[in-house]
Amino acid sequence: MASSGWIERIRSRIGARPAELKLALRVTIAGTLAYAVTKILDLPQGYWAVITAVVVMQASIGGSLKAAIERFSGTLAGAVYGGLVAAFVPHSSPSSLGLAIVVALFPLALLAAVKPAFRVAPITSLIMLLPPAGQAIGPLASAFDRVLEITLGNIVGVVVSLFILPARAHTLMTEAAAKVVSLNAELFSVFIEELTAGPEGRLTLQKLHPQIRSALKKAEAAAEEATRERKSHLTEAPDPEPLIRTLYRVRHDLVMIGRAASSPLPASVRERLGPSLTALHRVTRELLLNLAEALQQQRRPPDAEGFRAALDAFTREAEALRSGALVRELSGKTFGQVFALGFAFEQFQKNLGDLLARTEELALRRTNEAAGS
Repeated sequence: MASSGWIERIRSRIGARPAELKLALRVTIAGTLAYAVTKILDLPQGYWAVITAVVVMQASIGGSLKAAIERFSGTLAGAVYGGLVAAFVPHSSPSSLGLAIVVALFPLALLAAVKPAFRVAPITSLIMLLPPAGQAIGPLASAFDRVLEITLGNIVGVVVSLFILPARAHTLMTEAAAKVVSLNAELFSVFIEELTAGPEGRLTLQKLHPQIRSALKKAEAAAEEATRERKSHLTEAPDPEPLIRTLYRVRHDLVMIGRAASSPLPASVRERLGPSLTALHRVTRELLLNLAEALQQQRRPPDAEGFRAALDAFTREAEALRSGALVRELSGKTFGQVFALGFAFEQFQKNLGDLLARTEELALRRTNEAAGS
């Protein structure tokens, strides 16, 4: 009984991570397939193809393409240059080998420092000098074999990424974007509660901000991979950059709202603006959560009419407050706080509308793909 419960817990944890499970399967298949191909071709150091296939395999097709290009370009540069050093720089004694290592490493290390895509070049160059196999068959032949093996590993890795449980970078990007939007809903709730109740949500903010930054970085990385997929004509999805830019603009708007909500409103102002703030909180949270679900499923975004109406109601109340007799009783700080809050909400409305439009584009693309298939 105890062992069965332990097994069930493992299954539930694995089942809760389908993307990670698919990646693990692709890595395993890529490594095994590369090994089989090297045995069929009888490559002398086929393990490099296996290692490359595993290294190339990333969470998305775009990521695998990037890793394959970088691995190939770095290996080609390292193999060619390292092979030339091994052929023309004597390295039979320890002292001459040390000098050859310096000659082989420094230019490629400088290249890798300037262009990180070539970071495997110094390693490959060293391999040209150090392994006995390379010296036994000659440096140039060793360089050719190394490039062939790495190329084979790249091909296997990309093919497996394309056809075995493929994960499109656009999907990963929209999932990360959905996480950002759902966290923004929680953040908005904390800000409104601070305005109407007090700074009890500070601890929650300390947890939310790092989570939002992490989700934004994931979305940005996936967008870079999605761009690579578009340039490789592997997808007809829209340009991902506008979505990422809009997410950052919405993030900036929420930061502005957070600054305006850093202290609770005075009781007299809360009594006047409280009902409209409460209504705005409710519809905004609902809109953001529904929008996150729409991004997750790449379907049409929710209607924002309720949000616009609630924001208009708050704006009217805020304007009436600033122009009424109560304004003479307000401190300069409170007056500025109400003004800043209205301005931040206005900017938030504009960029949220842009985010809804980006979501509409993604949904339209998915509808067109379904119709085409």
